[in-house]
Amino acid sequence: MSQADRANSRRRQPRRRGSAADGSRPRLRTVRETSAGGLVVAGLDGPAEQRSAALIGRTDRRGRLLWSLPKGHIEEGETAEQTAIREVAEETGINGLVVAELGNIDYWFVTEGRRVHKTVHHFLLRSVGGELSDADVEVTQVAWVPLTELNSRLAYADERRLAEVANRLIDRMETGKR
Repeated sequence: MSQADRANSRRRQPRRRGSAADGSRPRLRTVRETSAGGLVVAGLDGPAEQRSAALIGRTDRRGRLLWSLPKGHIEEGETAEQTAIREVAEETGINGLVVAELGNIDYWFVTEGRRVHKTVHHFLLRSVGGELSDADVEVTQVAWVPLTELNSRLAYADERRLAEVANRLIDRMETGKR
């Protein structure tokens, strides 16, 4: 075999993904996770300028406080709606009732040697009681934020999009009452 034939032969060989022992990266195991949460709003039946949402602040690895919607894993036997109610209460101290579905957010991340595909179901909830509390160990701060400030406060674009969906839905609910 000529030198050119050997070079072409090598080029046609499929690249193999192996283990760290052969110098390549090991394949990450892919897992799917499903969570639920939501935007819990106080003052849904009142004037628009008095409506606010309970947000949670978490400190990231760089020490920044990032504001987001409360959410968490769906427990066995729970519906997404039940999880949203439970997680909102656990992470904010506020009790809520589901008013409507807002949509889902899908994203990928790598942690502890595995690739995670996460789907989070989000709901609009009406605040029906409770007291704002940051007692959950995963939460650094909680705050009532006017709905008009959500776009500037929420750290993640997908959650800002859901807040816009919620605002349009609330406007439609208000128009339907007239």
